[in-house]
Amino acid sequence: MEPTATPAVADTAQAHDGPIETDAVIVGAGPVGLFQVFELGLLEIKAHIIDSLAYPGGQCIELYPDKPIYDIPAVPVCTGKELTDNLLKQIEPFGATFHLGQEVTVVAKREDGRFDVETSKGTRFVTKTIFIAGGVGSFQPRTLKVDGIERFDGTQLFYRVRNPAQFAGKNLVIVGGGDSALDWTLNFVQEGPNKAESVILVHRRDGFKAAPASVAKMKELCDAYEMQFMVGQVTGFEEADGRMTSLKVTGGDGVTRVVPMDVLMVFFGLSPKLGPIAEWGLALERKQIVVDTEKFETSIPGIFAVGDVNTYPGKKKLILSGFHEAALAAFGASPYIFPEKRVLLQYTTTSPKLHKVLGVETPVFD
Repeated sequence: MEPTATPAVADTAQAHDGPIETDAVIVGAGPVGLFQVFELGLLEIKAHIIDSLAYPGGQCIELYPDKPIYDIPAVPVCTGKELTDNLLKQIEPFGATFHLGQEVTVVAKREDGRFDVETSKGTRFVTKTIFIAGGVGSFQPRTLKVDGIERFDGTQLFYRVRNPAQFAGKNLVIVGGGDSALDWTLNFVQEGPNKAESVILVHRRDGFKAAPASVAKMKELCDAYEMQFMVGQVTGFEEADGRMTSLKVTGGDGVTRVVPMDVLMVFFGLSPKLGPIAEWGLALERKQIVVDTEKFETSIPGIFAVGDVNTYPGKKKLILSGFHEAALAAFGASPYIFPEKRVLLQYTTTSPKLHKVLGVETPVFD
């Protein structure tokens, strides 16, 4: 089940004859792409935003909508969904147009210096600037390599959890040793609306890449016979009447054990695919886009890259770093959009002009 869309999140694109002429196209509607709308909006630059997902939020919504985030400045804790909802509220004054469920397939430089952009749905743009905020690309789960098991994908085999409630009361086998595997294991074992009938965690070794506190809690639950942990790998399955009834788990000792189950969840991580962006002629380094640190501009003038998709000396893949990059990229893009205009730095606390753009009243101080 996909995240529920709200009116603010809905695809806002309207039917349009011919290409859409715009100042800015943002590729990627994750947190950094959404904040890019805000920073451009402060400079009175209106944007169209494109995302391959059917909803904004990027990794925050796709991977951890309910997982707490602690490193957003002045926000002690928020979930991925809360962060996305707040960013959507923050950019409302700027009226960005969303084009969701489509990816950019063509980018070509025009003789007049602008860019032709086309999506997989045939939506066409002529834009002065492009901002790539595509995270680490589109995510594809690393799959379990067991012959024939792909038949159960989406019915008994899951690589992502969209609706935890559908697994309540089921006998679960969870495979993996990272944060996702441990987080969902703890979620389904502990008391609550999503509590499973039984949970068995399977990992190929006794060491984990997950947070130590999660691993300690898992072992504590095993000691209390609330769940079970097995070292081994899924090597086969048994079925009856078209459904999986049990898994074959081969341990390090070479012994294969049969484990009854209703649902199998596999968390081997996600493999990022840069996709068509890799064909745009941009300078790349390890599948990431090389940018400068003054404007976060790519090797093609007028195209900027912000967030996890870019790389530069000292790069840290943090949401807050992406927010900083979006601010400088907006100022870096301004000369392409307003070549005759000198853009000065103004502050949202004191600038009547920015207050007008934001639709708020300028405070009067005695």
